[in-house]
Amino acid sequence: MALKYGRVLIKISGEALAGEKGSGYDMDFVGSVCESVKQALAKGAQIGIVIGGGNFWRGVKDGAGKIERVSADRMGMLATAMNCLAVADVFRQCGVDARVMTAMDIQGVGERHDVRKAIGYLESGKVVLFGCGTGHPFFSTDTAAVLRAAEIGADAILLAKNIDGVYSADPRKDPTAVRYDEIRYTEVLAQRLQVMDSTATSLAMDNDLPVIVFALAEPENILRVLDGENLGTLVH
Repeated sequence: MALKYGRVLIKISGEALAGEKGSGYDMDFVGSVCESVKQALAKGAQIGIVIGGGNFWRGVKDGAGKIERVSADRMGMLATAMNCLAVADVFRQCGVDARVMTAMDIQGVGERHDVRKAIGYLESGKVVLFGCGTGHPFFSTDTAAVLRAAEIGADAILLAKNIDGVYSADPRKDPTAVRYDEIRYTEVLAQRLQVMDSTATSLAMDNDLPVIVFALAEPENILRVLDGENLGTLVH
């Protein structure tokens, strides 16, 4: 059966990699995510990945009032590069060729981001991990994920989170919160729903990029979304 989405950008939060530890890595979980991606590649999917840095450092949150914003954000970019290196190594251990591309020049860590080269890697069956966000402070990794997705011509963005979709309110605080199966970008912005930040949401809307929000707790959900199963919330 043909995949519903052939080329995708998966956005994974740094916290998801940490599991219940809260920081660092749950290596068993990271391994299961990589295995699911490997299975998707075997079905013909082309996959780029953006990983947040929250398992080590969240720029504006951790640095607020203590470290100047630009420096705090750059520290967050470095945290994403660390995550790309770790996940790329796990990919290689399970037999997947993974390349790290960074939005800043960091010799020995990854190649400088180049759109044409990234697309070439994807077309040859390699996973591309995009590190260091957009390379600029004041922009989140959500925005970086949408930007990279637009650049590589992705069919969709898979937003893998610790929650299983988009809700009318935070379900951890409001037991009456309702999960949406589908929602428009304009509604997300109007209701200020915490799907992605407003910059990322507007960029996705302007480029007609659908976003599927789903729980990464079960890594096989990546395959289920690619196969077209109605999982989580479709934002379009």
